[in-house]
Amino acid sequence: MTRLLAWLIRILFRLKIDHSDRLVFDGPTVIMPNHVSFLDALLLYLMLPKSVWFVVNTEIAARPWVELALRFCNHVKIDNRNPYSLRTIISVVREGNPVVLFPEGRISNTGGLMKMYTGAALIAWKTNAKVFPIILRGPEYSLLSRIKDKVKPRWLPKIRIFIGEPSVLVTETELGFRVQKAAITDKLLTLMQHTMFLARRKEYAKLDFFARLQLAAKTHGASRPIVRDLNRAVNYRSLIAGVNVMSGKLRAAFALGEDTVGVLLPNAVAHVVVLFALFQLGKTPAILNFSTGLRNVLDSAGTAGIRTVLTSRVFVEKANMGELVGQLATTCQIIYLEDLAKTVSMLDKLTGLYRYFERQPGAATADSRLILFTSGTEGRPKGVVLSHRAILANIDQASSVIDYSPADRMLNALPMFHSFGLMAGTMLPILGGIELFLYPSPLHFRIVPEIAYDFNATLMLGTPTFLAGYGKVAHPYDFHRLRYVLAGGEKLRQPVRDLWLDKFGIRILEGYGVTETGPVLCLNTPLAARTGSVGKFLPEIEWRLDPVPGIDSGGNLVVRGPNLMEGYLLYEQGFRPVDGWYATGDVVSVDSAGYAFIQARLKRFAKIAGEMINLQIVEEAASACFGTGLHAAVAAADGRKGERVVLFTTNSQTKREVLREYFLQTGHSVLYVPSHIIPIATMPLLGTGKPDYLGLQKQAEIILNGV
Repeated sequence: MTRLLAWLIRILFRLKIDHSDRLVFDGPTVIMPNHVSFLDALLLYLMLPKSVWFVVNTEIAARPWVELALRFCNHVKIDNRNPYSLRTIISVVREGNPVVLFPEGRISNTGGLMKMYTGAALIAWKTNAKVFPIILRGPEYSLLSRIKDKVKPRWLPKIRIFIGEPSVLVTETELGFRVQKAAITDKLLTLMQHTMFLARRKEYAKLDFFARLQLAAKTHGASRPIVRDLNRAVNYRSLIAGVNVMSGKLRAAFALGEDTVGVLLPNAVAHVVVLFALFQLGKTPAILNFSTGLRNVLDSAGTAGIRTVLTSRVFVEKANMGELVGQLATTCQIIYLEDLAKTVSMLDKLTGLYRYFERQPGAATADSRLILFTSGTEGRPKGVVLSHRAILANIDQASSVIDYSPADRMLNALPMFHSFGLMAGTMLPILGGIELFLYPSPLHFRIVPEIAYDFNATLMLGTPTFLAGYGKVAHPYDFHRLRYVLAGGEKLRQPVRDLWLDKFGIRILEGYGVTETGPVLCLNTPLAARTGSVGKFLPEIEWRLDPVPGIDSGGNLVVRGPNLMEGYLLYEQGFRPVDGWYATGDVVSVDSAGYAFIQARLKRFAKIAGEMINLQIVEEAASACFGTGLHAAVAAADGRKGERVVLFTTNSQTKREVLREYFLQTGHSVLYVPSHIIPIATMPLLGTGKPDYLGLQKQAEIILNGV
């Protein structure tokens, strides 16, 4: 009877089990699956060896249908309120019985991982058992799950069970019991998150962006509203049909052998359609950073070998970029989306819809590419070449450590030429079934909070500079629905953190990354957060700290992983591949629990009297000392003394003597005191929200050297 039921389950749910060969029980064994539905225990009972025992809560075991089912399997009943229940489970494990134990203790409301109970980790630790992490994917979309507002619930979702590598949880023996207990629980969470990522990669690794979009539509439902802007809203069906129409119009517009296409567009539904249309055609989008000025955009186009640029007449007019587009037109074909729209016929629309229902695949592969550009703070912009595989791996890494569901709604005002705005703010929600609102400018500090309020946004991201602007002008109730606010792109200053916590009751979750890694490397999450840090490294990211002369705390962070770029496109030099490891140029320290702390960029140091001066400390001291205003410290070349620290500030009350006294009181060398403090009306910002350090440095050198 059991075999027949197992066979039916395999057929009905199209069940696939990955790495079943790993289930070799040769000693104390604890099997720890994630918990996403009431189907989980039945699936495991039918697919695991019959020698396995199940741990069942006494209250759940008292339910008639559960009590009936328990007659057919080995089980042990426990009362979660009774700490002595752990002894019962430990004795069962020590007797050599493999035990299934759900470490989360309850069914997830989102399908993501929740907290790991200390008791589950203690059982594995005390018995020195092998822990078999198991990830179930698919049951969360069944009618027997608890995901709130789940999309397209169905009786027979496709189910996949991934069995991870067994691991023994160990910790430092010289630590106190409570510290060891916390460390073991943390290791269990890390193991489950790592296995979650591997399960996602096993399923998705061969897919490109367009294939993932088609899969998302199938998973979450074609009628699911997915992207909107100020003028337009689309569901999955209309989005993919629009992509089909756009790709059909663009196919004949490109020259033979033209693989890289420039994209000059703001955050809008049309931008999403253009990107996926290029993906479908197998082309490489090069997203131009229009905030860096005419020279940088022209250099970017030349570096990437762009011969065609897709843009919008309305955008060019409103953003006052007529001169820029005119310059691009001397070397590139300019295609305006409005002109394409005029050629779309009813037949084109019907063809696009037909191709949607046919689920026709695109020409891209997982190795197809996308190009982003560095901000230009280090000279001419560099093209960062990222494969679909790398960015999608980064999405899966982030999705393995932070929970979200189709019940969430994302507001993104970060531009898509910003890697954080593209990956976390655009692609992750679209591929994850999260309705997305794209706003064209993060600088509209009064409008963005209003949209968050009207849209009932639950997820939002931004750079600390932009978040500070929103926090100052927003009504205390504008962000009342937000669950998570993710910050990246620059260091999160304590005043911004305090402002959001005091005014809105929201803890900003700070992360860290670089464009070259897709971009996220570290992330604080509700499950693992430490104030002042940028969180822990995401799954499958290897790292090391290389020593830096003159810097005692931390080192140059060097990383590798599945989210790493393929290499750089350099101005007039062509493509330079990465050698497997990437040196971030950021000085980082990592504590014993695995939390990373960003000290500064290597280029954000000045060398004065043989000492390395951290310019970030100068900025933080100015903020702490004077309270208000924006501050930017630069190291300016001085023809007489090598380098000097120059501080630009929007606070006209900033005084050098007061700052000098602050440094003395806090135990810093007087070498940290800026030689010049220059008041400015507004801080020049790049499109990423960072100060324009290169422009400020040039300005400081002109002042110092009298040029």
